[in-house]
Amino acid sequence: MKTNYELRYASHPADAKSYDTARLRQEHLINTLFTADEVNMVYTLYDRLIVGGAMPVKEKLNLESIDPLKSKFFLSRREFGTFNVGGKGKITVNGEVFELDYKEALYLGAGDREVIFESLDPNNPAKFYFNSAPAHRNYPDKKVTKADAVVAEMGTMEGANHRNINKMLVSQVLPTCQLQMGMTELKPGSVWNTMPAHTHSRRMEAYFYFEVPEGQAVCHFMGEPTETRHIWMKGDQAVISPEWSIHSAAATSNYTFIWGMAGENLDYGDQDFYKETELR
Repeated sequence: MKTNYELRYASHPADAKSYDTARLRQEHLINTLFTADEVNMVYTLYDRLIVGGAMPVKEKLNLESIDPLKSKFFLSRREFGTFNVGGKGKITVNGEVFELDYKEALYLGAGDREVIFESLDPNNPAKFYFNSAPAHRNYPDKKVTKADAVVAEMGTMEGANHRNINKMLVSQVLPTCQLQMGMTELKPGSVWNTMPAHTHSRRMEAYFYFEVPEGQAVCHFMGEPTETRHIWMKGDQAVISPEWSIHSAAATSNYTFIWGMAGENLDYGDQDFYKETELR
């Protein structure tokens, strides 16, 4: 197995205004999350969130600590949330086994322990997308399925944003230190997510897009409300959204995305909205 990581620095919104397309993608887009028998991750200095992916095929994969953490175990001072977006798999935590099917999630609290990723069928490997944030205490590990989620049906077909927001690793379902994660599924014929757009200066966010049909693409919008920018994305890619940035998207088809947040509070509704007519 192999563990790959890179460090991403935070940027001031005044500096980000000058980024061209290549620089914007370099700073915010996470191109590759899933590589056979590798763990890939990005350590961002926005609230020190780690965004990563593990794809065990022929090997079991360990969640290894990386040098910036300066700890023996990855989870020594961190909490962890993952969604399986591939075939059936399992995660073993100090001998305890959690089996995860497609779109099922797992929360792991902080603590010195070993985490191992495994696929049940190498011909249909699991793909574990994960977020991790610093944690000041340990909360219990818990598997969460869509049946456990707090579901909000939002939008309309006329507005092209009819969607189900599945709040899964959130404070209404289980206790966490700061990590909050969920999954939004757009209905066929809908392409917009999170519109009207919003910011929340108390939290940063990362979006992971999947179930994007072959040959289709997602246009992710970011930046200050009066200085918006865009990044074109493919399926199985993620994007980092700073606290000062909007995070919204439209695609050439319906799709699903996983959102993850870290920061000062756990209030999902803590959002500062901007009317569509206010965006520039």
